[in-house]
Amino acid sequence: MTARNVGSLFGNFRRLAQFSGRERRESFWPYAGLVIGLSVIIMIAATLPEMQASVERMEEFVRANPDQGSIRSGPGHYSVTVQGHHPELMPDMSLMMGITAVAFAAACILLAAAVCRRLHDTGRRGWWGMLPLPFIVFSTVKMPQFFASSEPDFSDFGLIFLSNALYLLALLGLAILLAMPSQPAENRFGPPDSD
Repeated sequence: MTARNVGSLFGNFRRLAQFSGRERRESFWPYAGLVIGLSVIIMIAATLPEMQASVERMEEFVRANPDQGSIRSGPGHYSVTVQGHHPELMPDMSLMMGITAVAFAAACILLAAAVCRRLHDTGRRGWWGMLPLPFIVFSTVKMPQFFASSEPDFSDFGLIFLSNALYLLALLGLAILLAMPSQPAENRFGPPDSD
């Protein structure tokens, strides 16, 4: 990565609130990759302890109640099977979805202006960047409710599944728009980005 690219990468942090103007692909994608990569690492690091604690609770339960489960391990695999309904053994989905929502919100804040400028560079309004948001917000709100229920409503599961599928389609559409070439001449959003 050249010094110019590094400067451009960190220039996005200085322009977090600048929704006007344009941004080239060459400066947008390294920044987007950094923000998304850090968000994923933070989500994994924050949720991994809860997942590990859940596995440990299951192992303890099976050791105390060998007639209600089993632990199997061998080269390349490990599984804990628990029979029956034991919600106390499950990870705290509200906590995990809360952490995920905070990391996602932080990524959205860090990417919002850059996405808007990148869309401007292709001649499109920045509002196109909001295309995936309703679907992920719906799923983020509904999923903890679904997992917290002692008798989950599987019609809600269908809605969450549909929302997630639509989110992925909207995200793919947005990624295609963000990958489109810059308009070489000045457009309604200003002259080409000179960074």
